[in-house]
Amino acid sequence: MILDRVLRLLKGRKEKLDYSIPKEWLPAGYSGTLKLRDRYIFVDPYEYSSTIVEGILSRADQGRDYSKSLGRMRMENDSTWVNSAIIYGSFVRSTTAYSHHDPEFFSDLDSQQYSESGTFLKMIFMLPYLERMGFDTLYFLPVTSYSDKFKKGELGSPYSVKDFFSIDERYHDRLLGDMNVEEEFTAFVEAAHIMGMRVVLDFIPRTSARDSALILKNPEWFYWIDASRLKDYKPPRIEGLGFDQARVETLPLIYSNENVRKHLSMFRDSPEKLNPEKWRNFVSHHEGNENFLDELVKEFGLITPPGFSDWINDNQPTWDDITFLRLYKDHPTESRRFLPESQPPYVLFDVVKSSFFPGSEPMSNLWESIENIMPFYNEKFGVDGARLDMGHALPRELELRIIRKAKERDPSFAIIAEELVMGNDEKARRSGYDCILGNTWWMEPRINEGKLKELLYEVLPSMRLPTLAGIETPDTPRAAARKNGRRFSRFATILNYFLPHGITYINSGQEIFEIQPMNLGLDNDEEGRYVLPPNDPFYGKLAFFDPYVLHWNADDDLIDLISLLSSIRRSNLDLLNSNNPKLLWEEDKTSVGLFYWNGVKGLLMVANGDFEAMKEFHIDLGFHTWRGNHKVQWKLKGFDGQSEWDVGGDFHLSLGPGEVAVAEVR
Repeated sequence: MILDRVLRLLKGRKEKLDYSIPKEWLPAGYSGTLKLRDRYIFVDPYEYSSTIVEGILSRADQGRDYSKSLGRMRMENDSTWVNSAIIYGSFVRSTTAYSHHDPEFFSDLDSQQYSESGTFLKMIFMLPYLERMGFDTLYFLPVTSYSDKFKKGELGSPYSVKDFFSIDERYHDRLLGDMNVEEEFTAFVEAAHIMGMRVVLDFIPRTSARDSALILKNPEWFYWIDASRLKDYKPPRIEGLGFDQARVETLPLIYSNENVRKHLSMFRDSPEKLNPEKWRNFVSHHEGNENFLDELVKEFGLITPPGFSDWINDNQPTWDDITFLRLYKDHPTESRRFLPESQPPYVLFDVVKSSFFPGSEPMSNLWESIENIMPFYNEKFGVDGARLDMGHALPRELELRIIRKAKERDPSFAIIAEELVMGNDEKARRSGYDCILGNTWWMEPRINEGKLKELLYEVLPSMRLPTLAGIETPDTPRAAARKNGRRFSRFATILNYFLPHGITYINSGQEIFEIQPMNLGLDNDEEGRYVLPPNDPFYGKLAFFDPYVLHWNADDDLIDLISLLSSIRRSNLDLLNSNNPKLLWEEDKTSVGLFYWNGVKGLLMVANGDFEAMKEFHIDLGFHTWRGNHKVQWKLKGFDGQSEWDVGGDFHLSLGPGEVAVAEVR
């Protein structure tokens, strides 16, 4: 195993360093060198890391190949494991970023010893911490190589993918010297698998970086515009239409618009078509040169255009760091009658939404490359699943091919649909997805509007495919930054362990009440990035684009609570995965009661969604169980853990503002 080699390398390093780590990362009973300076912990990094790696390796079975997916190792024939998963979502660059050299000052040092930004080795450091909380699945934002060209913020976005088939070098840890970053990723996957945790990655097959490594080999996979007109490039506004998506009936209005005609006039054929010989010479001189785009602009006067929203009259600016891939050789079938014969390939609202407006000639070699991304990571690294970004915008045939090919290679490979509309779960199920991203993060905070009640009592029980159950995602506000702050975060975190058709999802930082968002994409505006005090070094920073460190060494956290919740969920999966629960107090907008019962045992969750007042609940268990006596063991009430009541058919329960109680019933 490569993890063995990591251990040998770490044990062979003898440099003496003071290396600060968050208190949360220190394993219980750690016996290595430890220094305390003010409120910060310092360790010998080689001793610390080798202790953790050695502990993980001691749990490995001799001769087992942990670089395969857990499903392949266990000879699973389906991906139903995801239904009971407890998922920790992470952006490696920010989740494991920390000021190891000087905890008061974050700087990715120009040093051969310290990696302040996130790395795969540091994700290995976090595995005991994550295991303690009961997580069995780790979901990562993209780890593929991303571009520095046209980057947003100080660091650039992981969604500006430079090469689908390579791991970004910036995830290398300097503690490992000259080790290859792909080996480090493999070692991480091996370590996670030894601990029984699966690894799920985010993949983005609809767009790429504007200086994609694919350009030199396949310039025809991209759209091109006159570089001299780049400053004027933006999605054309269309008078007579509101905020809407392209539809067949509005195409005449769209294509007759003067702004659209000017927009179309910016596009040019790809460089190898304009001048084949000149292109061959250019490629031969720039092969292996990552910074070829500026030279391409000088020689051909062409540049890849920025992306933009598929919504007409959207106020979003252009997405300057990414460009759309050209999925068809021809124009959309429904749109071509509005175009001159000489129109070069172009990007417009209909082209972007190729699921609704396909062409008739697929870019076949590009499609083959796209559908091989997931199998590549499954075969080479043992990745267990993926989220397919923008799958709903892909041509239907391509979307199905991506899913089918991934599951042909590994039937246990689970795929999450980037589907926020709960009602599209059936479409996702028919397509072959295993679950959807969903919108629990939007409905749960809207308690007084009745949305929480609607989610639990109407939407989730009727789902035909499970959804991630989370109160925050990398694109939303932090739960602790919403109204009622930490109390609400605790309330929602508990709920998401026990929802019908829900897959528990915790976003990194949620467990330590982080309030700084990672991105502003959903339910958050520009003001939402400024929730930290102005003197905080990460005030206004967004993890997707800037240096960003979670506020570790927290004075309060959900770690023990999450550990308890994971244990309760796991011991009651047979109930949670069975028939829909009984719904209590349907007329009360702010109260939630779910009772799962199989005839012998049950699980009761009661939640007071009123954060201002205590509530009294009358619970009639006998109505649902047809029993006169019950043993109610409170697993979560006032966080005391284990108190047991003998009750008859019904009883009363008092809950404080925002309190949730969970009990096992026999």
